[in-house]
Amino acid sequence: MNPNRSRLLQDLEKARDSRVLIYVTGDRRELETKISSDVFDFFVHHLDAIGDRPKISLFLYTRGGDTLAAWSIANLICQFCDDLEVIVPAKAHSAGTLISLAANRIVMTKQATLGPIDPSVNTPLNPGIQGAPPNMKAPVSVEDVNGFIEFVRSVSEDSDHVREAFLRLTDAVNPLVLGNAFRARSQIRMLARKLMADKYAKSDLVEGILGFLCSESGSHDYTINRREAKDKLGLPIEKPDDALYDIIKGLYNDIAAQLELARPFDPNTMLGADSSVNYRFSRALIESVPGGSHVFISEGRLLRQQLQTPQGPQMAIQDERMFDGWRYEDARE
Repeated sequence: MNPNRSRLLQDLEKARDSRVLIYVTGDRRELETKISSDVFDFFVHHLDAIGDRPKISLFLYTRGGDTLAAWSIANLICQFCDDLEVIVPAKAHSAGTLISLAANRIVMTKQATLGPIDPSVNTPLNPGIQGAPPNMKAPVSVEDVNGFIEFVRSVSEDSDHVREAFLRLTDAVNPLVLGNAFRARSQIRMLARKLMADKYAKSDLVEGILGFLCSESGSHDYTINRREAKDKLGLPIEKPDDALYDIIKGLYNDIAAQLELARPFDPNTMLGADSSVNYRFSRALIESVPGGSHVFISEGRLLRQQLQTPQGPQMAIQDERMFDGWRYEDARE
């Protein structure tokens, strides 16, 4: 962890009277990472270093990921504190929003957004993508399946028409995938309801939040700003004052620079006039002052090569990936 990041983290801890844990999954184009179960032991490491505390602040930036991993992470952090707050500098979408539902409060900047928590199903039985390699499958949105069924019922009450539409759906999507989607729809509501159970006194408020986040938003890409999250959904949103905003923004900018979030991965630009170039990308991180820094790293080499094709010689870029994984940097170093 660089000295500037460490100073900003300590400033944030002082401002919030809390211990801060950072979790960032990068969304740099072509190098995206997601919330996943492989980080669970890293969270244990950091939380053991932090210890049991009255309050822990999770500084969270993510476009989403595995919902069960998000559920496990949220519950794990809650075991170490009585008061959990989530600080959202920019994006905490999908599974990131699910984690946020476990918080006693969500600190959101003006540019911060949450998102729907309706999941997509990804299995080997999912439909293939035309023109893509055989191992690439199209995700099946749980709410898209439900939306299709509701649409058919809205345009025709004839049972034969509904049956025919359902058969067409099962021709396009394996029935086992549809069954998985139905279970996922029930599961995400159950997980979110459990995370909110101790934080919201009114059950109708919980059901209203679930209804909007799971289906009524209309699209998984819908973004929920601070005002809507507070005034429309009733989430426990806190607006940072100017001093706190400066700390949050400074910390986010430092992380964004390390992960190069604003710079798309472009092999041609990286190579320039060279025939080969080595690379090292930071793509995700988990950090705390006492626990140090876990960083997901990709290392490799880009090669520009001439290939012989039926259409004649063509230039292509080969990506020789030599390492993909997490590396640890001790806080004391």
